Amino acid sequence: MVRRSVGIPLVGGAVAAAVAVVAASDRRDRFVRSGRVWWLTARRSAHWATVKVRGAGATEEKRARLEEQFAIRTAEDVAKQLGNMKGAIMKAGQMVSFIADGLPPEAQAALATLQADVPPMAPSLAEQVIREELGADPEKLFLDWNPVPVAAASIGQVHRAVMPDGRIVAVKVQYPGVDRAIRADLDNAELLYGMFSAMALRNLDVKALVDELRMRMADELDYEHEAGCQSEMAAIYADHPFISVPAVIPERSARRVLTSEWADGMRWEEFLASAPERIRQRAAEVIFRFSQGSVHGHGVFNGDPHPGNYRFHADGSVTFLDFGLVKRWTTSERDQLMPVLDALLVQDKVATVAAMVHAGFLAPDHGLDPDVVWEYVSGPYQPYLTDEFTFTREWSSSTLARLLDINGPYAEVVRKLNLPTSFVILDRVVWGTSALLGRLNASGRWRAILDEYREGTAPVTELGAQEAAWRASRRAPL
Repeated sequence: MVRRSVGIPLVGGAVAAAVAVVAASDRRDRFVRSGRVWWLTARRSAHWATVKVRGAGATEEKRARLEEQFAIRTAEDVAKQLGNMKGAIMKAGQMVSFIADGLPPEAQAALATLQADVPPMAPSLAEQVIREELGADPEKLFLDWNPVPVAAASIGQVHRAVMPDGRIVAVKVQYPGVDRAIRADLDNAELLYGMFSAMALRNLDVKALVDELRMRMADELDYEHEAGCQSEMAAIYADHPFISVPAVIPERSARRVLTSEWADGMRWEEFLASAPERIRQRAAEVIFRFSQGSVHGHGVFNGDPHPGNYRFHADGSVTFLDFGLVKRWTTSERDQLMPVLDALLVQDKVATVAAMVHAGFLAPDHGLDPDVVWEYVSGPYQPYLTDEFTFTREWSSSTLARLLDINGPYAEVVRKLNLPTSFVILDRVVWGTSALLGRLNASGRWRAILDEYREGTAPVTELGAQEAAWRASRRAPL
């Protein structure tokens, strides 16, 4: 009896000590992460101040060289500091890295490393997550389990496995503790604002981007939510002639584990290096059709359009992965946005500005010249204001640079323009898709293809005809 009475407080003390250790570890992790980004921001700010001082009396050419070197050093610093940080901070860096075509090539190359695989977790940790979520070791749940991941990203990593019935599957396992790290990141909005500003994109409206990121990251942490989104997209594109979405395996999925059909195919860099021009053009149209068809045809779309989420096939078809960041249109959002796009595409400048006011992009008393506003906001939509257009990296770079130039001819528009939070993800899709098409030098009748989804017009390409036949077959009675 004595031993038992003494043992109770000993057990309680051990638990309390363990809790204290975990809490201390969390505080230490938060401090380290915050400190890393704080120093990054401080270094970039100090460096930028030096550049401004040195460039004050310099020629225009020398000042341009100084600012280019600042961009390069900033990108290298960001990539070095964030490359091994999992969670919201790295995800934020990835979001910027893929729309950074306005930066010098050296800076783009540095930020591109954020799109590469990050260091994976130990096999024992992945197995621990599977045991906790699915109730058994992976060796008992799968006929074959590869403990070495095939990919590692900002929130989780992917393992190849074989189901008991012989199906090859991809098992995405969330990093232990990444939810705590992300909550700490998201709780410190000012830290994220500063980090984005440190990335040499000082003119970007980082507040709207970060606020939307904070709202959406909670969805990305919940793999059950992602499984629902992926299943919905797989159902939408079932048996599609050139778009594939892997089916989810629900009996091997949970909050921190997501199992889906294995998707073979070439990764982005391999596809760029080996695909013939005809196949590159075909894949570009597939990417565009997936994006616009999802937005305008189905009202639900993947908000993460970077090439790490795609697998390319020899015929130009594409498999789309990773549906943690999915946006669904509400009726109100569609009713607000579509009049803006309608007026913009028919080049009615007065109606465009009026619709922008109604949607919240401009205040009613903005006092801006509609011609100037239209010239500014129509920039990203130039591919749809002509019969044919070729996307290039130069076009993406110059257009983005013009939009971000707070001291240029559209400075007053930039100052007064507001991007409602509900449209941030769509804006990211527009720019992410345009950047991809630019890297593929994609040529096409993009306006006519867009009209297929917006207006229901007849298909103008071979892929359009295939998709129209697919839609007709789905409407046909069984």
